[in-house]
Amino acid sequence: MMLVVQPTLSLKGSITLPSSKSYSIRTVIIAACGGRSKISNLSSCDDVKQALKASRSLGSKIQLSASSKKLIIRSCHIQDIKFIKVDAGESGTVLRFLLPLLALRKSFSVVTGEGTLKTRPNKFLTSALRKMGKEVYGHGAKETVPIQLGKGILKGGDVCIDGSLSSQFISALLIACPLLDEDTRLKISGKTIVSVPYIEMTTCVLRRAGIKIVKDSNSRYIIKGHQIFKGLRNFTVPSDDGLAAFLLAAAALTSSHVLLKGFFDNTLIQADSHIFNFLKKMGVVIKKKKQSLEIKGPFVLKGGRFSLKNCPDLVPIMAVLGLFAKGKTRLCDIAHARAKESDRISDLRQELLKTGAKIEEKKGELIIYPQPIYKGNVYFDPHHDHRLAMALSVLGLKIGAQVKDIECVTKSYPGFVSDLQHIGGKLKKR
Repeated sequence: MMLVVQPTLSLKGSITLPSSKSYSIRTVIIAACGGRSKISNLSSCDDVKQALKASRSLGSKIQLSASSKKLIIRSCHIQDIKFIKVDAGESGTVLRFLLPLLALRKSFSVVTGEGTLKTRPNKFLTSALRKMGKEVYGHGAKETVPIQLGKGILKGGDVCIDGSLSSQFISALLIACPLLDEDTRLKISGKTIVSVPYIEMTTCVLRRAGIKIVKDSNSRYIIKGHQIFKGLRNFTVPSDDGLAAFLLAAAALTSSHVLLKGFFDNTLIQADSHIFNFLKKMGVVIKKKKQSLEIKGPFVLKGGRFSLKNCPDLVPIMAVLGLFAKGKTRLCDIAHARAKESDRISDLRQELLKTGAKIEEKKGELIIYPQPIYKGNVYFDPHHDHRLAMALSVLGLKIGAQVKDIECVTKSYPGFVSDLQHIGGKLKKR
């Protein structure tokens, strides 16, 4: 499906922000590990739907409370589940969280996937699981899906995993290791540990479920075995800062008065909350209230150097903002963004060059040199990456665009197009 975006001079109105995809997946998977959980404000995106299917595959009973509108998840003993085949869809988070949990069982399992998941690497995690005692076989050198789990069962002790590519590998082990018979001493190796806030998001939800994780240092965690998951009692999923970034960027680039309503919880860290500091540095003013964000644009944007080591999902929208900033914009520490749904460095640059942009690409960096004028009504291919699709649609509000495969945004933000239309964006699917 194609999205036609016409230049839009003004955006006005209010939107209720979507719920956090990352927290929604974590709550659903952790709820499947034990106890009884009540979850409200769960995201309705495709990846969370896959997490719910995975939770059922792990034996959970899931129902919606008609009176409280909360999702109730009752878990069972994962170790008792017989052979299962689980489809992770296109969710890398679901896939990686599932693997160690399935490895707790002595019997065989298979995890499949589709689309962009067939290219995403898992070798660091599968190698760690093999060293922990489980037979694991991925496809090809990157060990992509389908992934088979055979004989053996996970054991704790000293475990090492590389943290330079994805924090999801680390989060996956932090979720499963409390269920092992032995204590686990998890060491994170690699030149750098990326996306650390996502690890903190995982440990935060684990604490709510009664699990204790000791952070001995930035690269070492101690996890007691034989812990009992007590369930998540009345957990409300916060609004998604990373998805708010697209709406905030759209408002910053146009004459606007936009109110973004939602549920904000300062006790629940979000990796993409960096967008607020980034926008402030670029000269954007956002009024934060208790349950809303207010922005009145446009703003004269300033370039600069931005490290996205801990928030690679912000790369696409930050690159779009950089096109309209005064002075060059450097997006640094982003090598791991190449292993997302697309190569969010090369693929993104390839699309932005169609506008006449001047962008320099390095291994872990993008440098954007703003131009006085850009070519309009450009045909964009987001490479089936939801965040590229949304960022390129925001760019279309400035210059006009046609965005291919816009339906891929349902992976994280099903209401993206309708929300932009609601506040005055000139967008039409065809």
